[in-house]
Amino acid sequence: MSLPDHERVTATAVDAGYTDLWTSEVNGFDAFTPLVLAAGWTPSARLGTAIVPAFTRGPALLAMSAAALAEVAPGRAVIGIGASSPAIVNQWNGLDFTDPFGHTRDMLRFLRKALAGELVDEEFPSFRVQRFKLERPPEQPPLLHLAALRPGMLRLAAAEADGAILNWLAASDVPKVTAELAGAPDGFDVAARIFVCPTTDVAYARTAGKRMITAYLTVGAYAEFHRWLGREAELGPVWDAWAAGDRKGALAAVPDDLVDALVLHGTPAEVRAKLTEYVANGVQTPVIALVPAPGTEPLAAVRALSPAGGDSWS
Repeated sequence: MSLPDHERVTATAVDAGYTDLWTSEVNGFDAFTPLVLAAGWTPSARLGTAIVPAFTRGPALLAMSAAALAEVAPGRAVIGIGASSPAIVNQWNGLDFTDPFGHTRDMLRFLRKALAGELVDEEFPSFRVQRFKLERPPEQPPLLHLAALRPGMLRLAAAEADGAILNWLAASDVPKVTAELAGAPDGFDVAARIFVCPTTDVAYARTAGKRMITAYLTVGAYAEFHRWLGREAELGPVWDAWAAGDRKGALAAVPDDLVDALVLHGTPAEVRAKLTEYVANGVQTPVIALVPAPGTEPLAAVRALSPAGGDSWS
């Protein structure tokens, strides 16, 4: 959809009872522009990025972008940052993807200081900032969320962020992941991006899901995440085929039940029931990421997936 068409999406979502609007950042729109527009279109929704890469903007620029969103949406802005991937950071932006954990940690610590209006003059382990101070620090600093998969980043989020953003996990995986957030302060938010293919065409949903899984879960960080979750037996043949350059073999090796767990599909009522499993297992903010499906218009899917939605995708 074009960026101006997002106004219809935001209005539909708020009217349908959604509380939040979240963006991602890959190779389409940047994460901030749609939210700045949404701040004017929907003056009630919480606005979040899931995620902005910690590498692709310098510390000062990321702080300025975050401050701008916080100013136009006071008390409603959530800045989710994460390590991203070698493809986005190195191959597309020509930047070194070195020490993703350390760089993301340092960016989180820098943003906390800068967005509080402090003068930052510090040698962080992964970068140096000399005498930077926001000209207009936000009166209400945005919340800072950290994209986290495995124990190290999850524990960092619990210790220093306002929330964690989970991705590419099944509802049954949530307890294992959130166990690493023990000790997080009251009010700590657990958000999860949950892929939904709005269709009852099982074959289509599984084909789309297998393509997504082979594209994402063969990336190092996600592969290690699913090894930690205990999916070596399920995904091992996929990883082996992918490493050998056998893309068709990798697709064929993705188990159907894994697709069904990671990419929700079915009737709206069935999908809503699966979403509630994430909440029951510890997710406070389930963020629906729609996967296009033939015959389903995005606004119809937004309405159908709302708590009071209908039972068809039309």
